[in-house]
Amino acid sequence: MFNDKTILLTGGTGSFGKKFTEIVLGKYRPKKLIIFSRDELKQFDMAKKFHPDKYPIRFFLGDIRDRQRLYRAFEGVNYVIHAAALKQVPALEYNPFEAVKTNIMGAENIVDAAIDRGVEKVVALSTDKAVNPANLYGATKLAMEKIFTAASVYSGSQNTSFSLVRYGNVLGSRGSVIPFFMELLNRGEKTLPVTDERMTRFWITLEQGVELVIKALREGVGGEIFIPRIPSMKITELAKALCPDCSCKIVGIRPGEKVHETLISEDEARTTVEEKNGFVILPQFALGKEDLKKYGNHKRVAEGFVYRSDLNTSFLSAGELNGFIREMEIE
Repeated sequence: MFNDKTILLTGGTGSFGKKFTEIVLGKYRPKKLIIFSRDELKQFDMAKKFHPDKYPIRFFLGDIRDRQRLYRAFEGVNYVIHAAALKQVPALEYNPFEAVKTNIMGAENIVDAAIDRGVEKVVALSTDKAVNPANLYGATKLAMEKIFTAASVYSGSQNTSFSLVRYGNVLGSRGSVIPFFMELLNRGEKTLPVTDERMTRFWITLEQGVELVIKALREGVGGEIFIPRIPSMKITELAKALCPDCSCKIVGIRPGEKVHETLISEDEARTTVEEKNGFVILPQFALGKEDLKKYGNHKRVAEGFVYRSDLNTSFLSAGELNGFIREMEIE
């Protein structure tokens, strides 16, 4: 579906963006892949691997807060993948309106530019922290989800479709716990800090995240949230897998942090259907939309269903985790 298409990726110099670029340029023949981000140094570094002389790639400096810049960037674009966001929970608790300007107002700019420029499909990346949010980051991602879900209804004659993917922690992504623990271990530390010994999280690889986005682009008709079946793991077990001889020091839950994360809440389950490798949350106010009738034969999840990291039926083993780590490039 990417062959001869122009694709734009916001936040394209991040962990997801680089893996998406690697997979799309390796498997498909896009007309052009546009990396839209605000950091010229990261673009310079990324261009060393994906040089514009060799690949159909273009680097476009800009910020999703800048509506006019998005209008210029979206000219002639077929598909947009929206991965740009401010994500660091403690920093956003201290700088709340910066999160609002990027994660919420920036999302609205993406919607307006996509509709007005005639983009065919937009897929946005969300997070388990958007479900019953306990921190500002999660709250802004929840607002972003609502903006994109509604956008498919009011896109009108332009017929731009907007869908989302929602998943948990990404193994090895920049700023996440695995690179943090490995940095400590490389310094010779034998005690790893854990916020709470009960804590569990959902885990997904970058490759799985990219494949989920491709699925949403291929199958989404507008308004859906695609959720994968992915394993959970206790943070203490993760620490032991990385260093069996290390001890864990309980340092307390940080502001805005949960003990367990949720990918589908009980309320959302009322409009959730099952697929072989995941779930699809259908938009509540657009269930009569003609395109959504494709889900009519899908099995509905059970009444009261909750998809939470500690209630998951699949848990990641130490061997599986170490296998993923050997294959990935830790940033």
